[in-house]
Amino acid sequence: MNYHFQAHRQVRKNLLEILQNTSHEDLLLIPDGFNNNIYWNIAHTVATQQLLHYYLSGNPFRIDKYWVETYKKGTLPNFDVQKSEVEDLEFLLVETSKILMKDYDSDFFADYTPYTTSFGMDLKSIQDAIIFNNMHESIHYGYILSQKRAILGEKGR
Repeated sequence: MNYHFQAHRQVRKNLLEILQNTSHEDLLLIPDGFNNNIYWNIAHTVATQQLLHYYLSGNPFRIDKYWVETYKKGTLPNFDVQKSEVEDLEFLLVETSKILMKDYDSDFFADYTPYTTSFGMDLKSIQDAIIFNNMHESIHYGYILSQKRAILGEKGR
């Protein structure tokens, strides 16, 4: 599983760089042809990770429930995001990855409720969930890169 944790840290590092190097205005802008913004996508990865790993294993979230309720699948972008919330998200991107590794190493995920994702993948264990979550976060990373390109195109008009 070490490779999968390394992959998780890397995708989170990539998301963190975007969060830190994109203007607040651009983080919240929904580009033409999209239904959410860069900020929502990044926060959504943190919320989904908590659901796939902690909720489905019967454990409490490692973050405030606000993040899960506000950014889980089916939610809409929040346009009233303060800079302090962006800073909180920066912290959560790094810390939730570290905490996941520690929890995994201490057998925190002894039970796991099988779940079929909307992508069509059957998750039967925490290992499945960790591997799938990396794919999920990478999909959103690619989506964010497309949003950044679209924003640059809109500004170039």
